[in-house]
Amino acid sequence: MTIHVVGIGLDGAAGLRESARQIIDRAELLVGSDRHLSYFGDRAIPQLILNNLTEGLSELRQWLTRREREMPTDPNVVVLVSGDPLFFGLGRLLLAEFPPENLVFHPHLSSIQLAFNRIKVPWQDARIISAHGRSLDHLIQALQQGEDKIAVLTDNLNTPPVIGNLISSLDLPSSYQFWVCERLNGEGERVQKWALEDLDSHSFSLLSVVVLLRELPDRAQPLNLSDLPLFGIPDRLFLSYSDRPGLMTKREVRMLVLGELGLQGDRVIWDIGAGTGSVSVEIARMGPTSTVYAIEKTAAGTSLIEQNCRRFQVNNVISIHGEAPAILNHLRSPDRIFIGGSGGNLAEILGTCSIRLAPGGTMVLALATLEHLNVALEWVKERVKLEKSWSYRLLQVQLSRSTAIADLTRFSPLNPVTILTIHHHSLFA
Repeated sequence: MTIHVVGIGLDGAAGLRESARQIIDRAELLVGSDRHLSYFGDRAIPQLILNNLTEGLSELRQWLTRREREMPTDPNVVVLVSGDPLFFGLGRLLLAEFPPENLVFHPHLSSIQLAFNRIKVPWQDARIISAHGRSLDHLIQALQQGEDKIAVLTDNLNTPPVIGNLISSLDLPSSYQFWVCERLNGEGERVQKWALEDLDSHSFSLLSVVVLLRELPDRAQPLNLSDLPLFGIPDRLFLSYSDRPGLMTKREVRMLVLGELGLQGDRVIWDIGAGTGSVSVEIARMGPTSTVYAIEKTAAGTSLIEQNCRRFQVNNVISIHGEAPAILNHLRSPDRIFIGGSGGNLAEILGTCSIRLAPGGTMVLALATLEHLNVALEWVKERVKLEKSWSYRLLQVQLSRSTAIADLTRFSPLNPVTILTIHHHSLFA
């Protein structure tokens, strides 16, 4: 028994190779959707419509059983599918229903392949996601990870406007070109780049591919500072790592950290493991007479800190390229310390900070792993035993942001963080 699985495009029989047309011409049974079978309505070939996959495949098995009883020769069955049968197609289900040796695949151009060729962008490194009858979780993950190229197969629920609303709701650190490729290789083909705000006012074909191309931020573009809040700057406004755009202390966590620091004017603050400088910038804007040392061991991070300081027009942040704790000995003693990254040297950093921190000062740590939390807790508990002037408290933060899913709203969780606040009380208080 041989079942030929033939991929077909919106251009119908005209787009098939000659070898595929010959296979169809010799078919004893054509199986496919109404649309696929309509391309061969002029052929005197028995047809089986796949309106319901489960029922249709059951009918196909029954037909094959009858055919084998009636005739000893190998039947010639053709199943028509869209594009490449093994690319989010019916091929996977057919492999689960029939032995692989009974199936022969004849792929056509996939819609993803056509989409990228239409917009003239290489696609070997694209992230391909099917939203056809599936949730948008994988798309959310890809967007938050800052994938450079994403292609999405849509359906009647996860339409281009729904995907556009999702992107708007995520407050991403990256922006994307939004391309909609409709009815590729068919009548009425349309390939167009859209602004997100224009999507809701248009209708789109169900046979669409959305292509998202990440745009590098214009690092010279000035910000309208009058539109910014006093603190709690949206994540998307910070310049970030091109390969890890989401790697920063998130806005909601920053706001809690700023509150725990108990900032006052004319102070010295250390931001250790400053990353992109998001916390340093927030501190500097809240306390323009304070001095903020942003310590970062990577050159890329140091560059981002300086760019973000210029972007937000703060001039009281001193960017320090160096590794803690060694670099800390060269800085003025701090009144406040935030530790966002430790590079594996957390216990040593805490030891140096405890010596340098001014009496009455505060250290705040944002800890994302249990291992670092255990290291910090062991250190601070031992410190409290030795010196009663030290105290600490913990705040476990498990936050979720609302995310638009079709015409509904759900919560998308951020990574849990534990905030450890350590106070060094003044002996004269």
